Amino acid sequence: MSSLSFPSTRAVGRGAAWYRGDCHVHSLHSDGELSPEELAVRARAARLDFIATTEHNSAAAPGVWGHLAADDFLILLGEEVTTKTGHWLALGLDPGEVVDWNHQVRDGLVDKCLDQVHRAGGLCVAAHPHAPYPSGDFMFPFPGFDVVEVWNGMWTSDRPWNADNEAALAEWGRSLATDLRTGSWRPAMGNSDTHLEGQIGIPHTVVFAEELSTGAVLAGICAGRSWIAESADVDVSFTAHAAGRVAGVGERLATQGGQVEVHAAVRGVPAGTVSFHTDRGKVHRAPLPDDGPGAVQWDTTAEQSAFVRIEVRHHSRHVAALTNPIILN
Repeated sequence: MSSLSFPSTRAVGRGAAWYRGDCHVHSLHSDGELSPEELAVRARAARLDFIATTEHNSAAAPGVWGHLAADDFLILLGEEVTTKTGHWLALGLDPGEVVDWNHQVRDGLVDKCLDQVHRAGGLCVAAHPHAPYPSGDFMFPFPGFDVVEVWNGMWTSDRPWNADNEAALAEWGRSLATDLRTGSWRPAMGNSDTHLEGQIGIPHTVVFAEELSTGAVLAGICAGRSWIAESADVDVSFTAHAAGRVAGVGERLATQGGQVEVHAAVRGVPAGTVSFHTDRGKVHRAPLPDDGPGAVQWDTTAEQSAFVRIEVRHHSRHVAALTNPIILN
């Protein structure tokens, strides 16, 4: 079998950097409209650095994706496991590996499938928890899953946000305080769930990875070193500063009991708003300028806030970007 039968697990990339990627993509090899070649072209045009193949209940076929990877474009292997009581993504599978879809919440077989993915070094993502169709509602318990897809773009072709995503984000946000206290929080991610023309990269996940490789990208996602953008036109910088230290998204900041300055800088969301969220809910909201980038600062302490995350919304209230939390110790 040629070296191009499957994509390499490593690209040259830019070293340790922020990389943009869409980890929920379907081609005509399952129920998508586009060929793998068309998806790769459109992903690169959307300024993505990586995508994951996630055909329904099947592995990526040999010889289909390998030739589409490049030094600056990584293709991960995965699967959308489409069960009767919810869908989930298995990311980082070995070539030809398939995860059985024939399980549901009441038979207890999902744990075996999750273990299979974890043994391969992959991640398990609870997909579109409130999707508006039979089997779309995610009924499995979140423990055992690594990540939650709080923003899914499949049903938002004519708008970037909908009520199902709002419900998923609210559910995830409410769980953060408890999950962080028990040490088992699940980062959020966003994907397009591309099936049709014009969907890829809307939204996508921006992840800090030590290199452009399957292992490094998945490690960054699992650690919560990531945020979600509606497109590559949107850019967010989010940091917290205390006691001479700085922490970014998904990191912990040792505050030594002092004041914490939280900084957000946003590009690509004119006349939007930035809201700051902690274990006390939404605690601050500030406008962005009508044109050009905007910067917002908010102050807190670790006693007041166990974590801080932000949401960036358009004037319409549709989300343009959201981050995973910075954890304050």
